[in-house]
Amino acid sequence: MSLMIRKKITDTDKQINLRQNGNTVFACTFASGELTCEIYYDFDPRPLTLRGNYTVGEELRLVLLPYRLELYVGETLWDEEWPKGNLLADEEAFRFAGFTVEAYIPSREEPPAVLGEIPSAEGWKPGEAVFVGDCMPYRRGEEYHVLYLKDRHHHTSKWGMGAHQWEHISTADLKTWQIHPTAVAIDHPDEGSVCTGSHIAYGGKEYLFYTIRKGGGEAAPISRSISEDGYRFHKDTAFGFTLSDRYLAHVARDPKVIRDGEGTFHMFLTTALREEGKGCLAHFVSRDLDTWQDTGTPIYVGEDGEQPECPDYICYRGWYYLIFSLYGKAHYRYSDHPFCGWQTPKDDRIPCASVPKGALWEDKILFAGYSAPPGCYAGTMTFRFATADENGELIFL
Repeated sequence: MSLMIRKKITDTDKQINLRQNGNTVFACTFASGELTCEIYYDFDPRPLTLRGNYTVGEELRLVLLPYRLELYVGETLWDEEWPKGNLLADEEAFRFAGFTVEAYIPSREEPPAVLGEIPSAEGWKPGEAVFVGDCMPYRRGEEYHVLYLKDRHHHTSKWGMGAHQWEHISTADLKTWQIHPTAVAIDHPDEGSVCTGSHIAYGGKEYLFYTIRKGGGEAAPISRSISEDGYRFHKDTAFGFTLSDRYLAHVARDPKVIRDGEGTFHMFLTTALREEGKGCLAHFVSRDLDTWQDTGTPIYVGEDGEQPECPDYICYRGWYYLIFSLYGKAHYRYSDHPFCGWQTPKDDRIPCASVPKGALWEDKILFAGYSAPPGCYAGTMTFRFATADENGELIFL
């Protein structure tokens, strides 16, 4: 059921409380120019909450899709949420409360490649209540691109599953940035969050690899989206695989895909070794990006059960860098061999706020990450340049 419910806000609106079978199924509170909507589903007893500002005389509109909720006041999109399960309030209950109820059909038109521009991405976030999470930069010709996890509610959306989606910006000069269409959206109720991943171009197409968190201990499949132009991506529903029982498949996430000098593709995946009880980066290989095989030897095994998140891999000045985050802070190893012989530098930390990843820009590595309020996930985008000394250790500028 996809609906739009709308109602003109009057000066008498204070509280709307819909009850069915003795339970609250929808509530909306108006107070001092702020409104709060609570919407209940049978998936979880806690409501999904959306908030916005209003003035008397404006129209409140709620778009209720099976996989997304949108709160508008006038023409402003104030908040979003991502449901699962069945909406408990029915159409008649909304009509009884004074709402106009109508069917809603989302637009299927392809968006333009460029949606807008921003003058700078340092310290930037997409909106007043929209935040930047994990960043995934890459170089495309003479452009620096950043895919990032769009966050609302600091990871508490969808009953704490996060409901992150991939957004996309790029620049040719690190000054003016272009905003591109959503790269990977949640478009099914079973998708709890689109986790971090990576971009790679091959054969005239561009690929995004990621996992989709479903919750409940269910194995997270490695998934992908494909684009012909690098701006409008579509999910490849025919592709997907999960890890074997050697690993904790339900925590698999954050695939980093690279291609070596001989044309073989490599994928490094965050997970954990089941018997050893240690976090690791599993190592898979492919010749065509379609069929993947486990090498049997993780490229990195941690000292304990903490899983090394958001892996990155960079070749720079003849050195190879393996990057991963522990407790949100990035660390690196380096080697003069592409897949072994990793050395730990004197200081292995990457001082770029939270979970940074990097891409080459001119003669340096430019890391992108996010800076968040204390105790919160996601905030504003931030960058840090790095170079390397003659021994391969990174120098941060």
